[in-house]
Amino acid sequence: MNPRRKKRLLAVIAIIFGVGSAIGLMLYALQENINLFYTPTELIDGKGENKEKPFIGQKLRIGGMVVPGSVVRDEDSLDVSFKLMDTGPTVTIRYEGILPDLFREGQGIVAQGTLVEPNVIEAFEVLAKHDEEYMPPEVAEALKGIKHQKPKYNLNNEN
Repeated sequence: MNPRRKKRLLAVIAIIFGVGSAIGLMLYALQENINLFYTPTELIDGKGENKEKPFIGQKLRIGGMVVPGSVVRDEDSLDVSFKLMDTGPTVTIRYEGILPDLFREGQGIVAQGTLVEPNVIEAFEVLAKHDEEYMPPEVAEALKGIKHQKPKYNLNNEN
């Protein structure tokens, strides 16, 4: 092999190795930011045809309806826990922080967090839907057949 071809071959190999390394590093960095969407039923029973369940420590998003009567607030801190449901089993969400103004029992929400037990999620963000008609497509598909319930109290303290 003449020196000119040898030089070109080494350059091509170096470029392929460099591009492959860059792609590998990007995928490794993005792995932390991939949040899969689950419903409570998919979380407990598994998702898809293979019934794949998330592993403990996995970051995920979960959507459903807040179970009436399940919201428990800690008096000394901002810790809140509540149950989330769709058409099947319930999942417990634990959150530390101020909940959105539209958050209430019987309301649809999406929480982002980490799975700490098979049916418990430690949330770092809770999102409540912003009006009566809008719902993310994944949540709407999962919640077909569940009727929206109005809160039992009025925010203006009127009966």
